[in-house]
Amino acid sequence: MYKKPVIVFEGIEGSGKSFHLSRLSKYLKRKKIDHIKIREPGGSKNSEKIRNLILNKNSSFNKNTDLFLYSAARSENVDLLKKNFRKKIILIDRFLDSTIAYQHFGLGVNLNLIRLINNHLLKDIKIDFTFLNIVNKKNMVKRLRSRRLLNRYDNFNFNFYKKVQKGYLNLYKKNKKKYQLVDSNLDIEHNHTLIVQKIEKLI
Repeated sequence: MYKKPVIVFEGIEGSGKSFHLSRLSKYLKRKKIDHIKIREPGGSKNSEKIRNLILNKNSSFNKNTDLFLYSAARSENVDLLKKNFRKKIILIDRFLDSTIAYQHFGLGVNLNLIRLINNHLLKDIKIDFTFLNIVNKKNMVKRLRSRRLLNRYDNFNFNFYKKVQKGYLNLYKKNKKKYQLVDSNLDIEHNHTLIVQKIEKLI
């Protein structure tokens, strides 16, 4: 049981994380449970501007620039997070684990550097629970093909996503009590029920 927890939805492209976060938000609204939802990169006005720069298909930043841009987008959300921390439930579409999974496990950026930056930015803001959405190659490709618009991170080769998902699972195995695995290859309704049941216990 947490007091107004910070709940994060993580996973690679096509894993259903954004869908399930949005659906959970609607569920909380129906229950009249106060919450906010943000996405990363994005959320605040300035962070959304940085998001457009990072994910633009014509952008070609190196791995360190990517890290600093994602960190800058997160920095622009700090005031929003502080304002609502422990006052409202905070739902976040991607957060710290994404930076580690993509920038460290996927692209090879130094892990200590990533942690140093995030510790400086977030200080006492902590994640209470994470829903880690996993997906196989077949379903990931199918879902990406159904999207009308693809961004730069939707166009990496599958070996990259495989490394990223392995990185996510590595983080999960180190602290399983703080995670719920969501097998996105299974029925959507099954997973929604799983998430709602866990949320009821958390709040």
